[in-house]
Amino acid sequence: MAGGGIVTAPGKNYPGKLTFRVFITSLVAASGGLIFGYDLGISGGVTSMDSFLKEFFPSVYQKESTVKSSDDQYCKFNSQTLTLFTSSLYLAALFSSMIASWATRTFGRRVTMFFAGFLFFIGAIINGAAQNVAMLIVGRLFLGCGIGCANQSVPIYLSEVAPYKYRGALNMMFQLSITIGILVANLLNYEFAKIEGGWGWRLSLGGAVIPALLIILGSLFLPDTPNSLLERGKKEEAHRQLVKIRGVQDVDEEFNDLIAACESSKLVKSPWGNIWRRKYRPQLTMAFCIPLFQQLTGMNVFMFYAPVLFKTVGFGSNASLMSAVITGFVNCIATLVSITTVDKVGRRFLFIGGGLQMLIMQFIITAGIAWKFGLSGNPGPLPKWYAGGLVACICVYVAGFAWSWGPLGWLVPSEIFPLEIRSAAQSINVAVNMIFTFFVAQIFTWMLCHLKFGLFIFFAVWVIIMTAFICMLLPETKGVPIEEMQQVWRSHPYWKKYLLFISST
Repeated sequence: MAGGGIVTAPGKNYPGKLTFRVFITSLVAASGGLIFGYDLGISGGVTSMDSFLKEFFPSVYQKESTVKSSDDQYCKFNSQTLTLFTSSLYLAALFSSMIASWATRTFGRRVTMFFAGFLFFIGAIINGAAQNVAMLIVGRLFLGCGIGCANQSVPIYLSEVAPYKYRGALNMMFQLSITIGILVANLLNYEFAKIEGGWGWRLSLGGAVIPALLIILGSLFLPDTPNSLLERGKKEEAHRQLVKIRGVQDVDEEFNDLIAACESSKLVKSPWGNIWRRKYRPQLTMAFCIPLFQQLTGMNVFMFYAPVLFKTVGFGSNASLMSAVITGFVNCIATLVSITTVDKVGRRFLFIGGGLQMLIMQFIITAGIAWKFGLSGNPGPLPKWYAGGLVACICVYVAGFAWSWGPLGWLVPSEIFPLEIRSAAQSINVAVNMIFTFFVAQIFTWMLCHLKFGLFIFFAVWVIIMTAFICMLLPETKGVPIEEMQQVWRSHPYWKKYLLFISST
């Protein structure tokens, strides 16, 4: 089995430090992740609120409130219309990420962030005021367009602004914002569900205007990255900006490398055509496989269906929302652990360790649910120790994802591509992520109904596959300047043979 190995920066040691300016800039830019996280948390919460189901999905509400037969416990939320409410957003994000690739390259990263917030704001207003399912779906489409733009532009922005020694930690602030958004959404769902009259779901959905305004205002004050400025021919401004964000005057070596990368980029007339060339095959493999595997960990089942899942396995409505709050809190804290360690222990260590942790927990959760629910899905009264143990196991699973595949799924693809195809490659990364987020969201309740507790085995098999993939094919990228990343593929046991082969043919 080929190993990834550790690759250090190939002869480059750019001067510069982690300045307060860079930290604040990264913090503001990373707030773009709040919109994605808020939606992940809100959508699952409102679909478990009786008042929301009663108004928009009465057939699901009737099935849930009258279910008595044992087999229906797994199937009571099995409604394709209900899942379309959640998953329609990800189709919109898929298509908007393609347009965002052109916008990011043509107008810059921060302009694309502005439109992300603007589109998300419109979607929040429509959803909060929705009177029928059609309005909900339209609102979700606007939300999805905003998320597609944000997920396209923010990770690239963070990777380009950060000094290479701190790129992992600063880029992961995007994932931290996602987890904060999830946690806040879960807390709001829990509180708004208590409002008399049953209109709390409107506050949950309409509350998305707050993270939208944060990214809108933040984008107005953010500087553009030197890479983006050079792409648009603003050489002097790019040099001034590089001096500011590095905190030193001696930036000539890095700036000259950026110019060289930009000149190579200008020779590429069609990034979408060029990205399929065989010399970019290693990076393209990662852009497809990492977001694909990130969704097949099963994590999104817990995130946007956590309240539904807990309610299905016997928790009450408010108890299920509180369980989602607990897992959201664990998700946030574990992401902080990843931020503090990623540039020390490396990407591969976290990927593999997190994968093993998730795998063990998935088997334990499967055994626990199978023991009490079996194939019938009728557990009767759940002992407190059992319910608490199930939540604890899920929390350990969530922690494993939060310090590995969660943040690294956005970090690694955003840092491995050369400038000439970076925007197009990030669009592929976002598109694959959204396709499989949609896929998992749309079929989850159907799979739960038919696979029952075997659903967790399905995801466990994929965790085995993805962990083996990382062991064999992903090189270590910590400490490598972003414009020198090509060297890690030439040093990797498998990819160096592939690159030598295509150069000789």
